[in-house]
Amino acid sequence: MHYTSTRNSQHRVTLSQAIAQGIAPDGGLYVPESFPHVVPHDFPAGASVPALAEQLIAPFAAGDLLAEFLGPITREAFDFPVPLVPLDAAPSPASVLELFHGPTAAFKDFGARFLAACMQRIPRRSNKRLTILVATSGDTGGAVAAAFHRKPGIDVAVLYPKGLVSQRQAQQLACWGDNVRTFSVRGTFDDCQRMVKEAFADAALAQTHELTSANSINVGRLLPQMVYYAKASLELWRESGKRPNFIIPAGNLGNSLAAIWARHIGLPIGEIVLATNANQTIADFLDNGEWRPRPSIATLASAMDVGNPSNMERLRALHPDFAELQTQLGASSVDDIEIRNTIRRDAHELGQIWCPHTATAAKVYRRLVSRGARGHWVIVSTAHPAKFHDIVEPQIGHAIPIPPELAKLLNLPRQETEIDTTLAALRAGLQQS
Repeated sequence: MHYTSTRNSQHRVTLSQAIAQGIAPDGGLYVPESFPHVVPHDFPAGASVPALAEQLIAPFAAGDLLAEFLGPITREAFDFPVPLVPLDAAPSPASVLELFHGPTAAFKDFGARFLAACMQRIPRRSNKRLTILVATSGDTGGAVAAAFHRKPGIDVAVLYPKGLVSQRQAQQLACWGDNVRTFSVRGTFDDCQRMVKEAFADAALAQTHELTSANSINVGRLLPQMVYYAKASLELWRESGKRPNFIIPAGNLGNSLAAIWARHIGLPIGEIVLATNANQTIADFLDNGEWRPRPSIATLASAMDVGNPSNMERLRALHPDFAELQTQLGASSVDDIEIRNTIRRDAHELGQIWCPHTATAAKVYRRLVSRGARGHWVIVSTAHPAKFHDIVEPQIGHAIPIPPELAKLLNLPRQETEIDTTLAALRAGLQQS
């Protein structure tokens, strides 16, 4: 299995090289040169999440040095539960896929921990310390920091938009120290993402740092995120013989693309509908075919505040024909008023407490059902609501218990540096580390 750049199919690398480099030299994103095909019956019922992950990812690592380590890697990465919870009180058949039981209480733990386990086993290209750059709109940075904290020979630089993440998210981003540097950027997530891309192309940094990425631009983040879609879809397919549908909160499109890839290779996944917030770049594109990135808008679902999602490049590489793409994917936008209302309503009617991002998917679910949508729908729950207590608790009228792992992080001192939205500012910060 080889991986090619979305901008140049002649540029081919192995999985290890794609993970280590993060982004292709031409600025493109790595995608499989060809996708394997799987059959649902190939996966044994009752397999553990690590065993399922090893079997699912194996074809993507064929011929690569990581292939022999997939067992230890998946056992290391997926050591927490991935429950699929039925919503018995919902107006039509539905479940919630809870992805927030990892160490930082967000779905990003799956990709970050897999990536860390891989990078520990990939031979280094130079004697320089490896520096992982990560732009975050909330949860990615905390998960990457946790996964790589105190890993020998590796530094992490986290960039997040100052004042545009929740208080507890900001604490998770800046509580690490040691080999993790946190930069509070005076701008938006799109500024952070641009700065990271500029850093990869900067000759001065290339002289002093070996850089790679842990954002969802890294294919090592996407492959493990396919695993929970495989688990949930196979579980429901075995029960009913039918393909379940998924509603996914969407920001930079990494989580969504993992579901799309999972369906593309043959897993029993039906419709995929993206739930976006007031940042409507994706929804508008799927409506009219015009790709028009724009500055991001701050919303209650801050981790989805993305105006120029990177993984759209991968999505369009997979489905270059727009008419065909429209048959593969839907999208629906939810505003802040609807987020608050959904949190309040579903706590009362369904007994479920949503984070603001999951609330967008829950609102889209009710919207689809009201329009006559059929089938079994899975609401993808991306973060624990305790990370957004300042938004959620006023709607539900009581405090949310904090998961023990999250509580530990909230008690650590913050360590961060505030910088401007320029490559020069980032370069100066990295050179001081």
